[in-house]
Amino acid sequence: MSITVEQLHPLFAGQVTGVDLREPLDDATITEIDTAISRLGVLVFPGQFITDAQQMDFSRRFGDLETTVKLYRKDYTPRLDPHISDVSNLDENNHIRGKDDRLRLNALGNRLWHSDSSFKRVPARFSLLSARAIPSEGGETQFADMRAAWDVLPDRTKARLDGLICEHTQLFSRGKIGFTDWSDEERVKMAPVPQVLVRTHPGSGRQSLYLSSHAGRIRGMEEPEARMLLLDLTEHATQEKFVYTHRWTIGDLVMWDNRCTMHRAREYNETQVRDMHRTTVSDGRPTVAEAA
Repeated sequence: MSITVEQLHPLFAGQVTGVDLREPLDDATITEIDTAISRLGVLVFPGQFITDAQQMDFSRRFGDLETTVKLYRKDYTPRLDPHISDVSNLDENNHIRGKDDRLRLNALGNRLWHSDSSFKRVPARFSLLSARAIPSEGGETQFADMRAAWDVLPDRTKARLDGLICEHTQLFSRGKIGFTDWSDEERVKMAPVPQVLVRTHPGSGRQSLYLSSHAGRIRGMEEPEARMLLLDLTEHATQEKFVYTHRWTIGDLVMWDNRCTMHRAREYNETQVRDMHRTTVSDGRPTVAEAA
């Protein structure tokens, strides 16, 4: 099987055709997909009406799957397999969550620019999101090319950023939208973890910014200065020229590399169902080599 890849944005992102993700794929096809995502960072697979089991099988070809962080939340009753992140506005009974629902309020943080699982010591490599039900308008997902953003930084800025270590936690990202409803147990489990601010992307060999709304501190830097620097870098990296916007169609599966992109969800009419299922491939190793 040979895939066809059409580039969707001048800098990154591509659409893949000629493959059916519901069927087992041979090693050569997986290698083609891995090569394509290493180059483009984001891949769109249209018309893939897959089940959760099929999505997990395909995702596992690229590494071990994460389990959802929501498992430790006492008020959360999962409606999906532990290896599927429920990126929807539905509760365990498939009813639309209310405006004051705690998990809905927490999920509003997905509208901030972020990299999946950067709040984990071992962060995510790939995320794969499939559209099962979508609203009539809105709900797009935007992606930003962190390699291209790095490339155009002034040399003096690159030198300043080299070797910096950030601290990431959902306490930082959710605090930005005013969500602070965490138990003491949750706060302990969500302690900040270190991540490099600049990383070399393994698939392409290119350097990349590693930004996320979860980043709130930079080691060795006063907090106001660190937050200002992170805000400035995020503003730079999410300029329109670096951003691809995906407008969903039911059956789409989008795969992206968290090591060289950021993404965010966009607003939609929450009286309508938006049901998206995500698998997340662990990167397998921390970005900062130090004792846990």
